[in-house]
Amino acid sequence: MASVTFDRTTCLFPGSTTPAVDALDLKIEDGEFLVLVGPSGCGKSTSLRMLAGLEQVHSGRILIGDTDVTAQDPKQRDIAMVFQNYALYPHMSVAENMGFALKLAKTPKAEIRERVEEVAKMLDLEQFLDRKPKALSGGQRQRVAMGRAIVRQPQVFLMDEPLSNLDAKLRVQTRTQIAQLQRRLATTTVYVTHDQVEAMTMGDRVAVLEKGILQQCASPRVLYSKPVNVFVAGFMGSPAMNLFTLPVFDRGAILGETYVPIPRDVVGQVHETEVVVGIRPEHIQITDYGLAMDVDVVEELGSDAYVYGRAYVAGRSQQIVARGDWRSPPQKGERIYLNFDPEQVHVFSTQDGRRLG
Repeated sequence: MASVTFDRTTCLFPGSTTPAVDALDLKIEDGEFLVLVGPSGCGKSTSLRMLAGLEQVHSGRILIGDTDVTAQDPKQRDIAMVFQNYALYPHMSVAENMGFALKLAKTPKAEIRERVEEVAKMLDLEQFLDRKPKALSGGQRQRVAMGRAIVRQPQVFLMDEPLSNLDAKLRVQTRTQIAQLQRRLATTTVYVTHDQVEAMTMGDRVAVLEKGILQQCASPRVLYSKPVNVFVAGFMGSPAMNLFTLPVFDRGAILGETYVPIPRDVVGQVHETEVVVGIRPEHIQITDYGLAMDVDVVEELGSDAYVYGRAYVAGRSQQIVARGDWRSPPQKGERIYLNFDPEQVHVFSTQDGRRLG
C-alpha cells in the first residue's frame, strides 16, 4: 500500500489549447478511499488514467509512495484498475479471469488457485468460479472485475465509474459492498464517478473537479456544509441547493421575508451590489406566511417529499425546491408559503463565486 500524490499534474490533449486537467495538486493518504467527482468532461477520468499510465502527463509529477511514476509504464506502477465495462475475457472462466494477471506474472498454479478462492469467498463468487462471464448477471460480472484487481494485491486500486452499468437497486447494494471491502483491505483507492450521491456515501474524502480544475477536496460532511464556491454548492447534494441572486443593502440581503446577514468579517470584501444566496431544500420551512410559491411537482419518496415550484425572488421568477412533510405533502397547483432559516444560509460572491459566509 502507498500514498498517491498529484504534483501540479497537467494533461493537454494534442490539438487542444485548454488542459483536460490543469495543475492538479492532490495528496491521497495511504489506505484512503478518495472519490473524484464532477460533471462530464471535468477531467476526473483523465486524472485516473494519468495515474494508471494510460494518458501522458504534459507537466508536473505523479508519485506512488515516494516513487515518481510519471514516466513509468502502466505495468511498472503496481496498480489495478476496474473499468466501467468490466473488460472480462469471454472465453475464460471466472477463476481464469481473476487469476490471469498472476498467470502472466508466472505465479505458481497452487498459489493462484489459493488466492482466487480466497477472494472469491470474500466477494461471494465461490459457486461461479467455473462459469463463463456470459452466464453471470451485471452485478456478478462487476464483482469478478473487482476480484481480478484484488487478487493482484496492488498498492493502489483505481475504479472508473464501475457501477454505471448496474440498475439502481444493485448500484446501491454494490457501492456498499465496495466501501466495506475497501475498509477491510485498507488499500489506497481512487474512485471516479459522476454521481455525487455515490461520492458522498463512499469516500473518506471527495475531490470535486470542474473544467479540469480542482475546486475543493474535503470530507463529504464539509463539502455539504461548507462548499467553497457556487459550483460545489450547486453540484453536491440531491436535490441541489437553491441559489438566488439578491441585491445587497445594509450589510445583508432579503430572501422573501428573511433578512440574510453578510458576516461582519466579509462585509468589506463585498464590492458588488448583489450576492448569491444558497439554501438547501431541507432548510426551507413550509409555513402559513412568507414567500409565496406555486407548486408544480411533488416527488413523494416514502420518507421524504420534495416540492418543486416557482416563486418571485428579487423580482425574478425562479424555481425553488423544498422538503415537505411526507405525511401530508402539498398538492400540485397549490400555493404554499416558505420561510428560511438564516443560520443555514450560504452566501457567495457574484464576481468569482467564492464563499463569503
